[in-house]
Amino acid sequence: MAPTALVELSKSGAFNPSPSTFRNFISREPGSPFLPESGRYHLYISYACPWACRCLAVLKIKGLQKAISFTSVISKWDRTKEGDSHMGWVFPVSDTEEPGAETDSLNGAKSIRALYELASTNYSGKYTVPVLWDKKLQTIVNNESSEIICMLNSEFNDIGENANLDLYPHHLHTQIDEVNEWTYDMINNGVYKCGFATQQGPYDEAVEKLYDALDKCEEILSRQRYICGSSLTEADVRLFVTLIRFDEVYVVYFKCNKKLVREYPNLFNYTKDIFQVPGMSSTVNMAHIKKHYYGSHPNLNPYGIIPQGPNIGYSSPHDRDRFSS
Repeated sequence: MAPTALVELSKSGAFNPSPSTFRNFISREPGSPFLPESGRYHLYISYACPWACRCLAVLKIKGLQKAISFTSVISKWDRTKEGDSHMGWVFPVSDTEEPGAETDSLNGAKSIRALYELASTNYSGKYTVPVLWDKKLQTIVNNESSEIICMLNSEFNDIGENANLDLYPHHLHTQIDEVNEWTYDMINNGVYKCGFATQQGPYDEAVEKLYDALDKCEEILSRQRYICGSSLTEADVRLFVTLIRFDEVYVVYFKCNKKLVREYPNLFNYTKDIFQVPGMSSTVNMAHIKKHYYGSHPNLNPYGIIPQGPNIGYSSPHDRDRFSS
């Protein structure tokens, strides 16, 4: 059967995701096969997936909506191919099936899996989002979210509407890289290590690291507005996509219940601050998020019951402007 993230469990029950496969780069360098041309590229996402949503977030806050189109799959996994039991990301049957999801008008694909098979006839990896698609060459450019956000930040400044915003400024490279490393391992991927653990030991280890990292974030944010200082960077976007899902999903579904994000004064106000960055709130579809997590993994939630709350208001006032930026 075609692989999914749920097969990436070690014998000890730890979650160890495999690396992405398509790793080409869009570049302004002469001779690049992937030039940053307006209208050439399309981003396939799921509003449920934090990795895909950090790409959509950078696209939106960099003002690239007119240059790069995007489509979201439906929230809940379904069969990706007739006669195959594999479950994964699929497109709606019609544009009215689920608000926010659209049919694939570019390639007529029924699933994200079909796009991978269109790009590579012998592909054998996972069928993940995000997918950055090249309309001109009819192939996948890249499916690694950390690299996609890098390209969106730097390579489209000639055609983007917010070119002056640099989410990876040169003087902060080292600091951003260091923050990204520990927040990815202990928070972004840490919640999955908790949720997908099949033994007590790996779960206990992951939870301890997760809350050590959240405590560290709370301390950092007690003295500065953003995670790397006084300006918004990609590190904030990468951290935000996990924080916005934490109290609504991870606390219950992934057993990350030692402390809620909204019990951390600085971390909670920081989450609201990032949510209120122009363009960011449109990347958060909580209905999709909850339907996916609670409905796509029957081994974790056999009856597919979706909790009603807590329905947090992230548009309410925050206190982060007490710091200069």
